[in-house]
Amino acid sequence: MSTPQALLELQDLHIAFGGQAVVHGVNLSIQAGERVALVGESGSGKSVTALSVLRLLESAQLSGQVLWQGQDLLLQTPKEMQRIRGDEIAMIFQEPMTALNPLLTVGQQISEVLQLKKLLPRRDADARAVHLLSETGIDDPGRRFGAYPHQLSGGQRQRAMMAMALASEPKLLLADEPTTALDASLRLQMLQLLADLQQKTGMAVLLITHDLALVRHFAHRVAVMEKGHLVEQGDLQAVFEQPQHPYTQRLLTSLPSRAGLVPMPEAQNPPILQAKQLQVRYPMSVPGFKAWFQKHHFTALHGADFSISAGSTLGVMGESGSGKSSLAQAVLGLIPFSGELSFSGQTWRGRPALDKVLRRRVQVVFQDPYGSLSPRMTVGEIVSEGLRLHHPHWTPAQTEQRVREALAEVGLVGESFADLLNRYPHAFSGGQRQRIALARALVVEPDLLVLDEPTSALDVTVQKQILELLQAVQKKRGTAYLLITHDVDVLRAMAHQVVVLKSGRVVEQGAADQVLGHPQHAYTRTLVQAFPDLA
Repeated sequence: MSTPQALLELQDLHIAFGGQAVVHGVNLSIQAGERVALVGESGSGKSVTALSVLRLLESAQLSGQVLWQGQDLLLQTPKEMQRIRGDEIAMIFQEPMTALNPLLTVGQQISEVLQLKKLLPRRDADARAVHLLSETGIDDPGRRFGAYPHQLSGGQRQRAMMAMALASEPKLLLADEPTTALDASLRLQMLQLLADLQQKTGMAVLLITHDLALVRHFAHRVAVMEKGHLVEQGDLQAVFEQPQHPYTQRLLTSLPSRAGLVPMPEAQNPPILQAKQLQVRYPMSVPGFKAWFQKHHFTALHGADFSISAGSTLGVMGESGSGKSSLAQAVLGLIPFSGELSFSGQTWRGRPALDKVLRRRVQVVFQDPYGSLSPRMTVGEIVSEGLRLHHPHWTPAQTEQRVREALAEVGLVGESFADLLNRYPHAFSGGQRQRIALARALVVEPDLLVLDEPTSALDVTVQKQILELLQAVQKKRGTAYLLITHDVDVLRAMAHQVVVLKSGRVVEQGAADQVLGHPQHAYTRTLVQAFPDLA
C-alpha cells in the first residue's frame, strides 16, 4: 500500500541571512488533518522555518524544497504565493496586538480577508465575520465586530486572530506560540478551541512552541529543533517517554523544581510585610449628567489580608483582571490604596523624600527583561542606579565593587562577560537580561522582592535556571518574595504560601501544598488542574 502524499513536506531546507546559516537541512512532513508540534528554545530556528513556508522572510536565502501538495513553494511566483497565503496556508502569530491593524476594527480585518480571498460581498463578509467570531468563543460577537484591538483582552485578541486565520478555510494552520502571553486557564481554552476547530474543519496544524505542556496534550507528532538542526522527531508518546537526543532529554527534564526551596520559616518570625483589608480603587468615568455630581470608582482589589515573613515566598495567582497587578503595585507604593500595608511598622507616604528608605527595602523584577531595562544605559549604569540614589556618599570604586558583586551573585562573571559593565542590554540573551534585572534589584540589599511573572518570557531551560538562582539567593540572603504568576509549576517550585484572586477578591489562601495539591474553591481547581487530554 503506497504512502499518501504529504500535505506539506520540507526537504533539506536551509535558511541563511547574509550568508550566515540559521537552519541546516530540515526534513519534515505533515499529513492532512495532522497536528505536529515544532519544539525548541528561542534561537533554535523553529519560527523562521515556519515563516519560510509562506516565504515571509524577504532577506533570507532559502535552498532545498518546500513541497505544498507536491509543488515547490520556493519556485512559485509572488502572485501565486499571495493566493496561497491565507487561502491554503494561514498563520497565527505570537503577539496579536502587533499582528492586528490598530486602525481597523477586528471585524473589518476578518471581513477584508473574506472579501479578498472568497470574493464575498461586503454585507455577506461582515455576517460571516460575526459568525467566525462566535465560533471562536468571543462573547457578544456582534458588538466585538466593531471593537478595535486595544479594546479587547489578550484572549479575545487571540480569538480574533484565529477567526481571521480560519476565514478562508485553510488546509494548514501555522500557529506560532499562540498562547505564550495568556494566563493558564486562557491557554487551556485556546488549546481546546484550536483542537475543536481542527477536528471540525479537518485542517492540519503546525504548532510552534516551547511549552511542553501544550505539546503533550495537543500534538500527534513532535519535531525538536536545536540551533537550526532538527535533532529528533516522532510520535508524541515515543518522543516524550523515550527521548533519544540529549537536547530533547534536557527539555523534558527542565520543569521547575522545588528541590532548592528554602524550608518554611518558623511561624513565630515577625512578618516583613503585613496587609489588612488592602483595597485598590480606580476612578471610572460614566456617561450622563450623574458624573457631574458623584464620583464613580472601579474596585480592582477588595479587602485582601496577607503577610510575608523573611525568607519566605507568597505566591499570588489568578487570571488577567483578577487584581494581581493592582496588589503588586500597591505593595510597591506605585498606586493609592486603602487599608493597612505595613513593612515592619513603615508604610508608603506617597512622597518620594519620605518613601526613600522604604523604596530601598522593597524592589521589583518585571516580566519582560528587555522592556524593563533602558536600552540607552550600560549594564554598569543600570545596576548602579539604585546605589547612586541610596548611597550617594559612596566613591565610584565602592559603587563599582558592589555592582560587580551583585552581577557575580546572579552568575554574570567570567571570560564570557568581559567588559560587562560597558555593554548594553541588547547584547544579551533573555535569560541574561533577567539576571541583570535581578542584579539591579539585589544590589541595594532589599528585604522584599516583588517578582512580576519573572520567567514567563523565558524558555523552559532558562526558566529553570532563573528559578534555581532565586532559590539560592533566598537561601543565602533570607529575602522575602512576593511572586505574581499564572504558572502553577512556578508556584509549586517557589511558593510557601499561595493567595488566589478572582475578580479582585481572595477566594482561597493557605500553604502552597494545600492550595495547589488540594484546592477547595472551584476557581482554584480550574487554575491548577493539569491540561486535560484533547481528542
